[in-house]
Amino acid sequence: MYNTTHEFSVSSLRYLDENGVAVKSIPQELNQSELVMKAYEAMQLGRLVDKKAIALQRTGKMGTYPSILGQEAIGAAIGLAMHQEDVLAPYYRDMIAQYLRGVTLAEILLYWGGDERGSAYQRCKKDFPNCVPIATQLCHAAGAAVQMKVQGVHRATVATCGEGATSKGDFLESLNLAGAWQLPLVVVVNNNQWAISTPRSVQTSAETIAQKAIGAGIRGIQVDGNDFFAVYDAVRTALKRAYDGKGATLIEAVTYRLGDHTTADDATRYRKSEELQQAWDAEPLKRMRAFMDAQYDWDDDKEQAMLEALAAKVDAATQEYLETPPEPPTAMFDYLFEEMPTGLQQQRAEVAIRQLAKGGV
Repeated sequence: MYNTTHEFSVSSLRYLDENGVAVKSIPQELNQSELVMKAYEAMQLGRLVDKKAIALQRTGKMGTYPSILGQEAIGAAIGLAMHQEDVLAPYYRDMIAQYLRGVTLAEILLYWGGDERGSAYQRCKKDFPNCVPIATQLCHAAGAAVQMKVQGVHRATVATCGEGATSKGDFLESLNLAGAWQLPLVVVVNNNQWAISTPRSVQTSAETIAQKAIGAGIRGIQVDGNDFFAVYDAVRTALKRAYDGKGATLIEAVTYRLGDHTTADDATRYRKSEELQQAWDAEPLKRMRAFMDAQYDWDDDKEQAMLEALAAKVDAATQEYLETPPEPPTAMFDYLFEEMPTGLQQQRAEVAIRQLAKGGV
């Protein structure tokens, strides 16, 4: 027994190369016009919202915002692969997945504008709100998966994080629990190569992030995160395994963060322009557009019409966000506890009195 050599491996998946050319046959159920169009529209919409959010922040109309530039394929794949009865435990770069799950663009903008009402989703109330603390959403996701396991329902929880989160105890403990209890949990790691200013090469010496699944006794796979088909296929397969009681999966989606970590960051201080240019050459929207040109007779006229329609949608959501009346100062007490402690009740009453004295509501 003790002389046995244990060998493990991590598989990888890719369908499209950097030029949008298929490097292997794409399964027919993936290469459906309706699915491809939904994915491309969602990715383009995400990029437009991203640009708008940064502009709002730069003009003082929004708080600190984390760009999803270059990572659009991951969000589109997650959002389209999940079933509505599943639960999403997102981190802060999951805007596209959230939108596809039912979160409105106005709610997304409200959240990043510092308004808690942006987390009160009207269409997908079971999903968790954005998690900004690193890796803590993995614990929440594991807990939701435990409930599903106990209830015996054919559902799954999908949790996301960046590669920096995989060095946190929350991540490792959640994976260990998922393996020990065979939880219906899918963890998608957005390996965008940078944990703020810490490069992937410094953050961990593991050859892949996906191999961290081995220690937990769960399935791990590495996919090209700029290839929608690869990410979608991996998430879809992982969800089916979870539904069938076959346990958890860790998916490492390899991509690149083309923008700053957040609008409070300046990535030019720590990364080389040559590296960034190489990443732009492999980015997901360029790749998907080339595929559609070749396979679906897409052209500039169709592209322009789609972009104009999406821009109008973004403008309408932005207007709704900007015209939303602010909540009263007492709102800062209203979203902390299910039952407000006595001390906070007293403080809230005091704030309300002062607001009335100033002529507020």
